[in-house]
Amino acid sequence: MKRVVSERPRARNQRVSNTRQRRQQHLLDVKVRSHKAVQHRNHRVLVVTSKVLLCALVCGSLFFGIRYGVKELFFENPDYRLTNIDVKTDGTLQKEQVLNAGELREGENIFSVNLARVRDLLQQLPQVDEVQVVRKMPSEIDIQITERKPVAWISPDKESSNPFSSEDAFLVDARGVLMREKKLLPEYLGLPLIAGCENESLEAGKTVESLEVKAALELLRLSTRSFMQTRFQVREIDVSKGYCLQVTDKNHTRVTFGLDNLDTQLQRLEQFLVFSDDSKRELETVNLLVQRNIPVTFAKPASEVINETIDPDGEEPRILKAVPVHPDSKGETALAGAKSKTSGSEARVRKAIPVERGRRN
Repeated sequence: MKRVVSERPRARNQRVSNTRQRRQQHLLDVKVRSHKAVQHRNHRVLVVTSKVLLCALVCGSLFFGIRYGVKELFFENPDYRLTNIDVKTDGTLQKEQVLNAGELREGENIFSVNLARVRDLLQQLPQVDEVQVVRKMPSEIDIQITERKPVAWISPDKESSNPFSSEDAFLVDARGVLMREKKLLPEYLGLPLIAGCENESLEAGKTVESLEVKAALELLRLSTRSFMQTRFQVREIDVSKGYCLQVTDKNHTRVTFGLDNLDTQLQRLEQFLVFSDDSKRELETVNLLVQRNIPVTFAKPASEVINETIDPDGEEPRILKAVPVHPDSKGETALAGAKSKTSGSEARVRKAIPVERGRRN
């Protein structure tokens, strides 16, 4: 007799496989997905690498192609060979000096010239104030230079008779930059002298730092006003004292200035000059260091100086007369032995002997 086992109906969402089967199936799925992921990743890497190599190849081709084209069209093109360098300056710089300083030479390619570098090299010259370098196609470069204008000589010596020929003297512009010109112009002879700069290290291209020299340059700038320029022309400024400026003008008037408030001191000096002109008396010394009761001395008039040189109580001057002197017996006297080149006769030599006043020859 068969035993009939009734089967219960399976739930609708119940799994068919057991836990072991499900685990094995999961492992197989993981292996399959991992292999596909590796293949997919390798494919992506290959595609990206190919694209990168292709871009690099294209960029390299473009770079070398453009470089070759630029080289052939511009840098090695004889039409762009530098044939003219025009140098314009308002000073004493020569064209050879400018070309050597800027490291320029004709015949090179115009595109190979670094204009910024040329400008920097020329700016290092002590005489140069401003530089403009312009490239004009196809074969020309224009250089325009504004040179520094010297306003004075500067020397470490307290007494320098001729700075024009001194090796220790330098030219200085209004900004205090020292320079030494290879070609000295005649107008440099009339420039004032700043002397006594013993504590200042003088070197071409350097800017002066001492307060005395800066004050002297400021005094020269302020003294170029209309009245002062014609009435008070500075010839020498002595800065050796350190606390003042001892100025000598063209009329040998000696004026002592302080280092501060130069404009106010010049106004006071202008009043003294006006008074001197009105009274027709020449100033000799003025000390502007004093705020009140300024010490002033006046020069003596010419008539008084002449009278002081003549002594009315002195002896009467002796009058000398020239009389002929005959040669000695040998005829070899040094003075009487000379013969005239024109007539050939022996020249008469005279000597001076004292003669009483009022006596005839």
